[in-house]
Amino acid sequence: MLIRGLLFDKDGTLFRYSETWDTWCNVILEKLSNGDATLLQRLADSIEFDLKSQKIKSKSVVIAGTTHEVAEHLVSALPHWSIDPLEVFLNEQVNDLPLAEVTPLRAYLATLRLRGLKIGVMTNDSEANALAQLTRGGLNPKKDFDFVAGYDSGFGAKPAPGPLLAFAKAVDLPASEVAMVGDSLHDLMAGRHAGMRTIGVLTGPARKEDLSSMADVVFPDISHIPAYLDSLIR
Repeated sequence: MLIRGLLFDKDGTLFRYSETWDTWCNVILEKLSNGDATLLQRLADSIEFDLKSQKIKSKSVVIAGTTHEVAEHLVSALPHWSIDPLEVFLNEQVNDLPLAEVTPLRAYLATLRLRGLKIGVMTNDSEANALAQLTRGGLNPKKDFDFVAGYDSGFGAKPAPGPLLAFAKAVDLPASEVAMVGDSLHDLMAGRHAGMRTIGVLTGPARKEDLSSMADVVFPDISHIPAYLDSLIR
């Protein structure tokens, strides 16, 4: 079966993970703790962020969870906050974070378009953040993608298959002709649940052995996908 559609995760797939989200964790923890070292440690522990290395730990909710889920973990240490305003605060802190393309994305996406592929993005970040980050990354979300969705777009969040099936419906393709591309097990589990091909990439925190059980193939990064598509035609 040929692949006629590619649905990409955003962070750790189109953009390198650490540059954006390690920075985000450091920013939100510093602001929420407001100079209280004990609170800072409690907050870091709640989302499994290593203050010494300034890195997200491999099992952190930040890696694959929604912003709402991150808020749920943090709020237990913040008696003066409730989840909804905390979620709004966390989403606001995404503005102006550093972005590092995995590969020059405009040229890459243009190459995929020339192949006639339908292209989408589904992230467990918010839709507004996704659109803003894609734009800051030099892309035009309305022209470069056929579909962009976040956890709050009305289709659900990964690892549920709903948002992936929404992409397939939007581009009028059977799920079996779509590949989900991502750097986390949540991405690949969602792909399996939706009946899609699954392509793992190693530009996020996960290692090959972490992804192999749910991936049809695992590549160092998305730049290897065109050659893989060619191999399916031979």
